[in-house]
Amino acid sequence: MKLATLKDGSRDGRLVVVSRDLTLYQHVPKISATMQHALDNWDLVAPRLEQVYATLNAGEAVDAKPFDQQYCHSPLPRAYQWADGSAYINHVELVRKARNAEVPASFYTDPLMYQGGSDSFVGPRDPIYALSEDWGIDLEAEVAVITGDVRMGATPDDAAKAIRLVMLVNDVSLRNLIPNELAKGFGFFQSKPASAFSPVAVTPDELGAQWADNKVHLPLLVQLNQQPFGKPNAGEDMTFNFAQLVAHAAATRELAAGTIIGSGTVSNKQGSLHGSSIANGGVGYCCLAEVRMYETIESGKPQTPFLKFGDSVRIEMKDAQGDSIFGVIYQVVTHYKERR
Repeated sequence: MKLATLKDGSRDGRLVVVSRDLTLYQHVPKISATMQHALDNWDLVAPRLEQVYATLNAGEAVDAKPFDQQYCHSPLPRAYQWADGSAYINHVELVRKARNAEVPASFYTDPLMYQGGSDSFVGPRDPIYALSEDWGIDLEAEVAVITGDVRMGATPDDAAKAIRLVMLVNDVSLRNLIPNELAKGFGFFQSKPASAFSPVAVTPDELGAQWADNKVHLPLLVQLNQQPFGKPNAGEDMTFNFAQLVAHAAATRELAAGTIIGSGTVSNKQGSLHGSSIANGGVGYCCLAEVRMYETIESGKPQTPFLKFGDSVRIEMKDAQGDSIFGVIYQVVTHYKERR
């Protein structure tokens, strides 16, 4: 099943069911008005939403309308909780190597995770707003899941059963603000602005065999200024799967339905800088920091700049037939004074 939230002027938008090929949608106010309501009442409403989905795919929906991704908000325009992991240890290893530091042994057995702001996400076609390019604006292409209720101390098996939906995310980072924040010993805050999620969130069964071991085994496609930038496989080199990440988040607290858990920047193990870019036959990157780390390791300093005003970022994932699964995140970096 594929679900989306359309902007309607309210904070939470309107829940719609979207056809598998992303061409049609149907409002379902008599079943569930918002995504959060659907998640709160999943066992009751999910079967009814599935019936609408089947009707849409069969071309039998009476009230179906053309689906246009530009009118989408993030599937959850705001959430009770947004916690982002760092499940791809290759990314962490590169960060540490660029600083001539060792990765602590615990990082391979105990996931890294931070709690981000979730009071207001931005839509998948909304700008990346910033007040200054000096902040070091960076994309981070990731996969994320939305959970139902999860009990405190849940096992990974318990957590896997609570995964309701899967989606993509651009978890923007302001890299030049991070060092001072981390130096305070209290984590990220100003360096992590509003994230944008894919137009559509899908139930794991929509991914078929590509959803295995609680991972998505498909390339995550990233373009920077309309040029290929990354295509790493999200199922490879993922040290902690989503069940483990959800269980980690629930170790000391209950998770409410609508909790979002991110994978962290998707990153595959590669060779040198020369062989890691798409142009040189590699799978590229899901953030600018990673290519800058390769540059630092090999030449002593980074050369690739962070995002500038006017730069564009495109994030998508396609199935084996080449069809878009979640729709497209497309954002342009924009000075905040231009906000209307």
